[in-house]
Amino acid sequence: MALGPVMLDIEGLELTPADRMLMREPAVGGVILFSRNYASPEQLSDLVSAIRAVRSPPILVAVDHEGGRVQRFRKGFSAIPPMRRLGAEFDRDPDTAVESARMAGWLIASELRAAALDLCFAPCVDLDHGASEVIGDRAFHSDPEVVATLAGAFCSGLRSAGMAAVAKHFPGHGAVLADSHEKLPVDRREYSDILDDMRPYERLIANRRIAGVMLAHVVYPEIDSLPAGFSTQWIRQQLRAQLGFDGAVFCDDLSMKATASFGSMPERARRALEAGCDMVLVCNDRPAAAATVMALNDYSNPLSLVRLARL
Repeated sequence: MALGPVMLDIEGLELTPADRMLMREPAVGGVILFSRNYASPEQLSDLVSAIRAVRSPPILVAVDHEGGRVQRFRKGFSAIPPMRRLGAEFDRDPDTAVESARMAGWLIASELRAAALDLCFAPCVDLDHGASEVIGDRAFHSDPEVVATLAGAFCSGLRSAGMAAVAKHFPGHGAVLADSHEKLPVDRREYSDILDDMRPYERLIANRRIAGVMLAHVVYPEIDSLPAGFSTQWIRQQLRAQLGFDGAVFCDDLSMKATASFGSMPERARRALEAGCDMVLVCNDRPAAAATVMALNDYSNPLSLVRLARL
């Protein structure tokens, strides 16, 4: 059974019969884990093994594990500093900072791969414009060239330990005040200004450092009236055609309030997929996730299957 286009979550430390039943549906392609799913490295390994045993070939198992505030697994895992600390180190000693970024990526991937996880949604390559609290110290730096350099080293570290990199949040979440978990941010800058936010992606793509990109739930009205995750302009024209990206495209969690005005959960998911996303996340709302899965059981995109299979 091929990977489906929906990544969902589970409630606890082990799979329930309901979890297994839903994960066997054709539209499911992945599971994302949260802090509530973690008690110890041993428990995590058992959980991931159980998830991978549900289907053949197994569905993807992912986590947000960037370091700093966004590190889902703590006890028994190395504490990874926020990426802003590496940016500050770069200003003092670029060579040391680049090596630290590479080691951070290697350490994250080594520990996650030891538990057989497939993906870490990292690095965060949003620029530190000093505006977004939800990004804040997750950003490496305000200079796109520094971000590209440190993110490239981080991605190399991930890859050296056997894990693909998924950069986020395209084209950039760092210049808006609103938190897309709570409301729909609008970035009213000119396209020429947004190009700075895209420069890290341009370098990472050109250097073959990333296998996936996650879209921002942000509207950029100078380009499109739709959020990036629903926008053919951002996905097909800018990311695919302009930057030449041929990897997997993920739509960030559709349960975030930024997407609430764009239809039911199944409608949002289909909009994102039709705009060019390969996989959509639906988290922390099991009824909505189940409805989305059932609505998309007949959905198939051969190109998406190829791109997801490369991760």
